[in-house]
Amino acid sequence: MNKQLAKSEQPASLQIIACGALARELLVLIDQLPDGAVALTCLPASWHNHPEKIVPGVKRKIAAARRAGMEIAVAYGDCGTGGALDHLLEVENIPRIAGPHCYEMFLGKSEFDAEMETALGTFFLTDYMVRHFERIVMKGMGLRQHPQLRDMYFAHYTRVLYIAQTESESLQEKARQAAIELGLDYEYRYTGYGDFNGFLHKLA
Repeated sequence: MNKQLAKSEQPASLQIIACGALARELLVLIDQLPDGAVALTCLPASWHNHPEKIVPGVKRKIAAARRAGMEIAVAYGDCGTGGALDHLLEVENIPRIAGPHCYEMFLGKSEFDAEMETALGTFFLTDYMVRHFERIVMKGMGLRQHPQLRDMYFAHYTRVLYIAQTESESLQEKARQAAIELGLDYEYRYTGYGDFNGFLHKLA
């Protein structure tokens, strides 16, 4: 996935490199910024299942943005890179939104820590995860073909917590059905865009 947004004819001065799973939310926030201030380019969300691709992909995006003379920031969690993404960004002197993954970024650190204290066995869903639950979880993790894997993957989980970016009744119903599919309790929190809003406004 590779989306660009710059609402004027002048090229944007800031390039955001992001995970494709965050594209919808980031585009909403970028649309609230001054015209042409920020461009967004995304790497495939499916790379969560192939974290070895993330750092080389980000490195290529950095090189392209620097050739265009743009400032750069990254909207990514660690996403399974084992610290390699942060090492690259430290070497390149590029800022990244704080937090190990998007769940914490949407909730904010203090609320995320409180939720984990409440129930360590929490399976988080975002709007993106709810929309693509069948593809990512049921089929992507092999649960549709091998239902017995549910007990292996989710034996230590107790609840699904849907942290919603939008107040969509249809997505809430899909999230409830996802919890039923996994045999877990269901809870809902509306978070909006969490730390992403402040991150982008500070940069812009």
